Amino acid sequence: MADATHGTGGLTFDKSKRSWPNELNIVLALIIIIAIFELIGQTAPYMRGQSFLFDTKDRFDTIFNEARLQIIILQVAIIGIIALGVTQVIITAGIDLSSGPLVAATAMIAMSFAQTELVNGNPNPKAIFGLWAMDLPVIVPIAVGLTFGACIGAINGTFVAFFRIPPFIATLGMFLICRGIALWWSEGRPISFPTEAYKFIGSGMMPVIWFVVLAIIFQLIMSFTVYGKHTYAIGSNEEAARMSGINVRRHKVLVYMIASMLAAFAGIVLSSKGATAQAGMGEFYELFAIAMAVIGGISLQGGRGSIIGTVLGAMVLGVLRSGFTYIKLDGSYQLMAMGGIIIAAVILDQYRQRNRA
Repeated sequence: MADATHGTGGLTFDKSKRSWPNELNIVLALIIIIAIFELIGQTAPYMRGQSFLFDTKDRFDTIFNEARLQIIILQVAIIGIIALGVTQVIITAGIDLSSGPLVAATAMIAMSFAQTELVNGNPNPKAIFGLWAMDLPVIVPIAVGLTFGACIGAINGTFVAFFRIPPFIATLGMFLICRGIALWWSEGRPISFPTEAYKFIGSGMMPVIWFVVLAIIFQLIMSFTVYGKHTYAIGSNEEAARMSGINVRRHKVLVYMIASMLAAFAGIVLSSKGATAQAGMGEFYELFAIAMAVIGGISLQGGRGSIIGTVLGAMVLGVLRSGFTYIKLDGSYQLMAMGGIIIAAVILDQYRQRNRA
């Protein structure tokens, strides 16, 4: 019996119309992608029977290729931190294009307050400031970087919420401003030689730990707090949210501030990982972060999506990038393929929305 009476008034529930959670669809897609790369590795003559994720040469203690798994996770962790903030902006029906250059600008600024005085017993050859800015407690560059990110986010949010500038235009302008700040800060010269405490932030698997911890925190925030409920409400229907008493302008500013602070923290982790900061850092990071969110099922129309979906989208993107390298696909073709996949994800999102309607 397909239909069952539910409630009063003759309302019925059709079990055949139930759908899986979107996250399960992403997991299924991830498994299919891994299977395809495994199949190519086993059947393509030039691959010589290699395995994508499994250890077939007894190099590791487990059945998995630990080195490849670490590469996949590490290469998405830092951009994934940015994607957590971008996800919240997109849920409000906005967009943030400034996160990539913000990573570079924050890396330059934070690193200039994280330098050590002596390098091999000699004065730091890349010192930006005097002795007063050398060997500072690690909390100082972190606080400076996050404060800079919060200021950029507040400006973005103010332009969008109070001046009614379309998010695309407002954040595109900030994109150029942040890239200019990164180039201006040290006249384009890289900044290097941080303290050991600062280097620890991005050492080893620390970027992955930061990503996982932040993902758990924001999943709980978006699911169980007033902040999360207001964010979804604004993205679903901004006018209805305003009529229900939500301070939409203030909340939008807060969302953009949080997104920019996450991008700033990603810049701190990135500069710490490489023990250097360069003005060209973060190129295309904003696009990959948006791609992670879109692949993870975040609706560009706003009001729908989850942090878990973005994490899964990050894993899909990481597996694709690593898989393309594994099958020796040329870099230019990789970019073309990634672009096609992003477009396909948007088309699928549009289809899902029309189907729901």
